[in-house]
Amino acid sequence: MTDIAAPGMAPQRRLPLPEFIAMLAFLFASIAFSIDAMLPALPDIAAELTPQNVNRAQLILTAFMAGMGSGTLFAGPISDALGRKRTITLGFAIYSIGAIAALYANSLELLLAARFVQGVGASGPRIVGLALVRDLYDGREMARITSFVMMIFIMVPAIAPTLGAAIIAVAGWHGVFLAFLGFAAIGATWLNLRQAETLPPERRRPLRVATLTAAAKEVVGNRQVMLATVVLTLGFGQMFGLLSSAQQLFGQTYGKGEHFHLWFAAMALLSGSGTVLNATFVIRFGMRRIAKWAYVMQTVVSSVTLVLMLTGVLPQALAFPVFFFWAVSVFFMAGVTFGNLNALALQHMGHIAGMAASIIAAISTLAAVVIAIPVGLLYDGTAVPAVAATLICSALAWVLMRRLQD
Repeated sequence: MTDIAAPGMAPQRRLPLPEFIAMLAFLFASIAFSIDAMLPALPDIAAELTPQNVNRAQLILTAFMAGMGSGTLFAGPISDALGRKRTITLGFAIYSIGAIAALYANSLELLLAARFVQGVGASGPRIVGLALVRDLYDGREMARITSFVMMIFIMVPAIAPTLGAAIIAVAGWHGVFLAFLGFAAIGATWLNLRQAETLPPERRRPLRVATLTAAAKEVVGNRQVMLATVVLTLGFGQMFGLLSSAQQLFGQTYGKGEHFHLWFAAMALLSGSGTVLNATFVIRFGMRRIAKWAYVMQTVVSSVTLVLMLTGVLPQALAFPVFFFWAVSVFFMAGVTFGNLNALALQHMGHIAGMAASIIAAISTLAAVVIAIPVGLLYDGTAVPAVAATLICSALAWVLMRRLQD
């Protein structure tokens, strides 16, 4: 490790940058894996626990996201008071308790409750991981690092459904939760053995109502932070909407269910180029400009796709290729925008990075779940609900991006 000071901060011990990025990427990957590895299990879970209404199985994904959104309200302030490493470790412990409960769930209601608890625990590595980066980096350099981390976060779906399908084939859908326990153990061990604490005691903020209220008011009262948060919400909303109905779209709508995990992997691998491009060009062009044009692109692609689907002019042979191209564009947009938007939101909040990361993530995740649930439940055998929701979200994000400052 080396001692390097971020602007305006006391020197902090840092891991070599490649290992630092790899460790953070693993923490974020555990979250992505917790979502995407469940996709191949949804048909089996639906048949076993909710055969009368198979669409309800989608709630397994949104329950996790809702728990993660709720947990983010607490993870950041706790990390500001106790330190980053303790809070992430506590998060993994709660996540593991949820995974163990899910192993023995024999009803959809119990499984949803266990997934909610898992999500609460996942908020630790997700939120405090961002605060940890902000402790050491800021501005475009932070955006560059988070882009590399988000690349792994988005690339995980390339292998998660395949790995999930393999686990299910051997141990049934309950077995996926054993893999979640393994991810938690590796992440917590890596963090505690290799990463130095980035928030020294003298910079911590006690868990007092007055202190928390003042910090929260500062975050919520910052117009730029809130604008970036709303745009991030719209981005998460459209991606979660696609994820919630992905298995049905690939399997039922386009008849690719047998090879769903392979198509999903191809989609993630192709879209991963977005994070590479962003990491390469963000220093030169800036965070706001790149994110704005990503939403412009998504608005155009979704508009054309929706028109083709609604007018019926698309030949049957091209129906799946057009859908697949559109789905890749949604993930590509996430890779280009999410790291930039988080950096934009946090760049003036270094002194209360934990609280700021919590509020930003809580709003963006919970509101995105509100968007995603109806999109998934409105599945009607076509991709129209998902494409329409993406068009609306991207168009609104484009408008709001014009008011953000780099």
